[in-house]
Amino acid sequence: MITWRRGEVTAIRRAWRGAVELTAAVPEPAPARELRAIAYPHLTGTPQVGDTVLLNTTAQDMGLGTGGYALVVALPDRLPPDPPPGPGHVVKARYTPMQAVVLGVDEQDSPHHATLRDADSLEGMPVLVADLHSALPAICAGIRLARPHARVVYVMTDGGTLPLWFSMTVDTLREHGWLAGTVTVGQALGGDLEAVTLHTGLLAARHVQGADLAIVAQGPGNLGTGTPWGFSGVAAGEAINAITALGGRPVASLRISDADGRERHRGVSHHCLTAYGRVALARADVIVPTLPEPLASRVAADVEPLRAGHDVHTVPIDGLDAALRATPARLSTMGRGLDADHAYFLAAAAAGRFAAELPAQGLH
Repeated sequence: MITWRRGEVTAIRRAWRGAVELTAAVPEPAPARELRAIAYPHLTGTPQVGDTVLLNTTAQDMGLGTGGYALVVALPDRLPPDPPPGPGHVVKARYTPMQAVVLGVDEQDSPHHATLRDADSLEGMPVLVADLHSALPAICAGIRLARPHARVVYVMTDGGTLPLWFSMTVDTLREHGWLAGTVTVGQALGGDLEAVTLHTGLLAARHVQGADLAIVAQGPGNLGTGTPWGFSGVAAGEAINAITALGGRPVASLRISDADGRERHRGVSHHCLTAYGRVALARADVIVPTLPEPLASRVAADVEPLRAGHDVHTVPIDGLDAALRATPARLSTMGRGLDADHAYFLAAAAAGRFAAELPAQGLH
């Protein structure tokens, strides 16, 4: 189930918050090769040139996975020091060889435990939901266009990448002040706050980090099987239910494309139609951007079945293209940039604009 390789670090390529990209020479099996790899220093220690690295190359060898990386499992000849004693007993990546103990924002040892013990409502806070991580910077662009000083918190679910550290997008948005904070929920880890469930993650975004708006989406990578129900983005529908249960206002970002080569993802992706139309049991604001024909007519027909269970809004796109081009993080979805899949990014930005223009909900 895992392809193991031993290599030697020959170069440190670049680093960002929580991650190091490196080159590793792998002599066996022949022929020798050099691999691009990624390490998470919080889990493995910080690699240096000359270090021996134990690598998991499974996804890379199969041509799978986001980014095409081998993964550093350990520095076997230079183990990191033991972590200092401290609070925290929540285990993530549980019962795998890389399980890690974190301090959950909602656990008894947390300084925020009392806040979350008593918190039971998002107090009407708008929460944007998207099924792909690539929508995140575009949603932020739409928010900033309408409400540039809003505190936006990203709540990362565990359907894609588990370590938030993998996301250069999040690191860039944090660096430029486009995100005020992050929360990783479920088995995901590496956020500013760790939470056991999406529910406590949302409450922490609101009551601990002081969010005006939150964005819920899986991390980089999306697992899909080409079957109606076998895709990780189905969790977007469950997010709608959680937001409503907590008294928030769910705003659904649609995955729209006229550039995807797969028919099931053209117009409105079947992922969105399933997640919002079949899984979500609560009403949400579903956002449709104004689009040129013939895409506009196709999207209108695709969205029509959602009207029975949701409130569908058409949002103008004036100013959104410029806002997207000013985004500090690189825009890319399935390898396509802004100009190659314009409708996809406009749809996400329109959802951000709609949410940001809702009446502000003050913290109490």
